[in-house]
Amino acid sequence: METDCYCTSLRVAARRASAIYDRALEPVGITSAQWGLLRRVPQPGGEPITIQDLADRAELERSTVARNIRVLEKRGLVEMTTSSTDRRASAIVLTPDAVAVTAAAQPLWQRAQREIEQALSVESAGELRRLALSV
Repeated sequence: METDCYCTSLRVAARRASAIYDRALEPVGITSAQWGLLRRVPQPGGEPITIQDLADRAELERSTVARNIRVLEKRGLVEMTTSSTDRRASAIVLTPDAVAVTAAAQPLWQRAQREIEQALSVESAGELRRLALSV
């Protein structure tokens, strides 16, 4: 699709990249969006993170994170508790199952990283990431 719109082009590229990661992570039963959240949640025994703090870290809307966390909770990958600093806030920590899933997902994610780098070149992929984070 040819367009001179940066927004449209970036959205298409993001969907294509997400599809590469989703295919790679499929064997462990998580999506790229879930992977992105799981990597930001503390390990078992760590200080739980609130949904709002996780949303801030992931630069996502709180409602989007809450929806995804409910799915991960049903799968037994995160545990919900009450925040130790604010009893009104829910807090999240990984379960031992999530630790196993993320360990199994790591090489699959790395394979997707290499696929992106092969398609764009390592230098171009790095520059793309740098530019995307500077906007």
